[in-house]
Amino acid sequence: MYLGIDLGTSGVKAVLVDAAQRLVGQSTAPLEVSRPHPLWSEQDPEDWWAATGRAVAGLRAAHPDAMAAVRGIGLSGQMHGATLLDKGDRVLRPAILWNDGRSGAECAELERRAPTLRAIAGNRAMPGFTAPKLLWVAAHEPDLFTAVAKVLLPKDWLRLRMTGDHASELSDSAGTLWLDVGRRAWSDELLAATGLGEAHMPRLYDGCQPTGALRAEVAAEWGVPPGTVVAAGAGDNAAGAVGVGVVAPGSAFLSLGTSGVLFVSGDRFAPNSERGVHAFCHALPGRWHQMSVMLSAASCLSFAARLTGAVDEAALLREAESHGGDLGPLVFLPYLSGERTPHNDPHAKGVFFGLTHDTDRGALARAVLEGVAFAFADGLNALEEAGGRVERFLVIGGGARSALWGRILASALGRPLDYPEGGEVGPAFGAARLARLAVTGEEPETVCQPLEIRHTVEPDPILAAALAPRRRLFRRLYGDLTAAFREADGA
Repeated sequence: MYLGIDLGTSGVKAVLVDAAQRLVGQSTAPLEVSRPHPLWSEQDPEDWWAATGRAVAGLRAAHPDAMAAVRGIGLSGQMHGATLLDKGDRVLRPAILWNDGRSGAECAELERRAPTLRAIAGNRAMPGFTAPKLLWVAAHEPDLFTAVAKVLLPKDWLRLRMTGDHASELSDSAGTLWLDVGRRAWSDELLAATGLGEAHMPRLYDGCQPTGALRAEVAAEWGVPPGTVVAAGAGDNAAGAVGVGVVAPGSAFLSLGTSGVLFVSGDRFAPNSERGVHAFCHALPGRWHQMSVMLSAASCLSFAARLTGAVDEAALLREAESHGGDLGPLVFLPYLSGERTPHNDPHAKGVFFGLTHDTDRGALARAVLEGVAFAFADGLNALEEAGGRVERFLVIGGGARSALWGRILASALGRPLDYPEGGEVGPAFGAARLARLAVTGEEPETVCQPLEIRHTVEPDPILAAALAPRRRLFRRLYGDLTAAFREADGA
């Protein structure tokens, strides 16, 4: 039995997977995000630990015998978050998250200090990445910066609480801008550009390697055997890829979660930073991947449900499905937290354009679904500029449950979408697979098989033709509003 824990932005998910790779049980615990100032996004790491305890407790209550048979634990988590610790491993401030946009000026400064950044890290400096956050702390909280002894990514702080080890792995660490992604090792040059050294960093592992053993007191609380192996794990996207079997070169997935990701697995380091494409290490040895990332995807639907007073997202989706009228020029820009690929613009904002007296809640919901799909299509264009054509995508994430959204996405992208059995479990299942590899030493291809495809959604030419004029307007609106977005933020 293997336990996978995924520390997301909106909650922690824990899953139990047996030796036949069947999902035995799952449990979740919610998290909140603090936004004390414009562009800021933070969480208290202690909230992560409390939510992890609640999620694991839910599994223990439902499956005590299975929990007692756990042989390994894998970790997955939101990437890029800066968790700052002093010499006693005490947290110095709330963690600055992946969707925090405060460090735009520090990105420019980092690229000035490290002209080879993009060649080494495979990515341009963006506010979401970890290194610019440390430059911001150094500039705005200098006393705190001098007290920093370790910088850990979110899931790796959980590991510290679980095992006492300062450890990380390559897929998550590739998103810090401190990793030499081609060499798969920390870069002294990039660390020095932020006033840090390798001593501030955790040890590095491949995701399928063991990093330590669960502390006895945590094992007792969770109802698992003491000394249970804890695998290195993966950043959420790489873990999702392992979970659905996107490990062979050219295989790809679309993740429709809080954020939106197009992920393509590869066997070499192939950066294209100019278009905001991310080039990272994969969670498995000798593998890399490319990603197009949008900061707000399924979270846009949650936003629209709150904005319009819908009962919940499911009810709003039903209204979008039943909306039969022509949307006309109604377009939604989904940049609620700024945007990465292809714009790299922390100042971008969400926009409804084309409202009239006849606009109803169903039309707004439909525009949100389309706007997210158009942003994915922009990301696909950038991704394919960096490599070859991507023929099809597996779909994972909570938003994957919407049949309407699937039809819109397939038609906007012009690609078939394959929906796997269990794809909604995503990164937590991949973390459990990595736990198994850490315990058994099996070949990754043996364990990381693609999931069985439940159904496929093909592009609809009629729907694609109807979407085309709104897609053109969508792309024009961002260009027309770019200066206004910056002015609104005083940039």
